[in-house]
Amino acid sequence: MSDDRNGNEEKSFLSRIAQAFSSEPRSREDLKEILQLAMENDIIEEDSLSIIDGAMQVSGMQARDIMVPRPQMVVIKAESRLEEILPHISISKHSRYPVIGESPDDILGILLVKDLLPQILSDDRENFDVRPLLRQTVVVPESKRLNVLLREFRENRNHMAIVIDEYGGVAGLVTIEDVLEEIVGEIEDETDEEEDQFIRRIADDDFFVRALTPIEDFNAYFEVAFSDDEFDTIGGLVMHAFGHMPTRNEITHIDGFEFKVINADQRKIHSLRLRPPGAE
Repeated sequence: MSDDRNGNEEKSFLSRIAQAFSSEPRSREDLKEILQLAMENDIIEEDSLSIIDGAMQVSGMQARDIMVPRPQMVVIKAESRLEEILPHISISKHSRYPVIGESPDDILGILLVKDLLPQILSDDRENFDVRPLLRQTVVVPESKRLNVLLREFRENRNHMAIVIDEYGGVAGLVTIEDVLEEIVGEIEDETDEEEDQFIRRIADDDFFVRALTPIEDFNAYFEVAFSDDEFDTIGGLVMHAFGHMPTRNEITHIDGFEFKVINADQRKIHSLRLRPPGAE
C-alpha cells in the first residue's frame, strides 16, 4: 500500500510539472508553485528555492529600488589631501568611493582604495592628486532593470554604478553586492559589524536591525516601550504586524516606525531596515 501511495504521489508530481510547462501562458506563479512542490518533495533545498525566488524578483526590480540614495552616499572631494581621505576611508570602510568636483552632481570618477597604497608609501605626499587614480564612472538610469545591470556588471567587471534621475542629476549609487543581496540575502564580510550588534546606524534616520534583537534592547536603544508580553524579539513583533510571512522589500509600520524587510526566508525574518517616526 505504501509503495502504491508513493508511486501515486510521484506520478502526481510529474504530471503537475508536465502541465505547468506545457500549458500557455506560462506564468511566474505557475513556476513558483512547481518549485515549491519540488522543495516539499526534497528535489531542491529551501535555500535554493529562496535564491531562485530572489532571482525572479530581481528581474522585475529597477536600480531605484535598491540604490543608496544621494544623501547617504559616502563621497570624496577631489581637492582633498591624502591626510583627509585616509580617516574618511577608515571610518566608512568601503572599498570604492565616488569622487566629486564642485558639486555632488559632478562625479569625476571612482576611487579604489587599493590604488591609494602606493601614495601612502610615497615620500611626496604634498603633491598628492587623486584625479590620476580615478577609474571610469559607470552611469545608469533609475529605471535600469537589476537583471540587466547585474549582467553588465559581470561582463564589464564593474562593481559600482552611479544612478541618475530623469534630469541627469545624481540620484544615488548601486553596487554589484547590492544586487546580489537581493538574490541571496545579506552578504557580510570581514568589515561588517560583529554578529552580536543587533542595531546599526546607517544614516541619521536609517538603521539596520537584526530580527533577533530583543524587544527590551530595542526599547532601550530607541527610548520606546514596545510590549514584550507576546513576543521576545523585534522580528516577532514585525511578523505579527504583517500578518503573513513577508518577502524582501515589504514594508510595515508600528507606532510610526517604518520596518522594511531586507532578508527573509520561507520561515522567518532575518534582518530589517528601520526609519524612526518623523524621518523624511
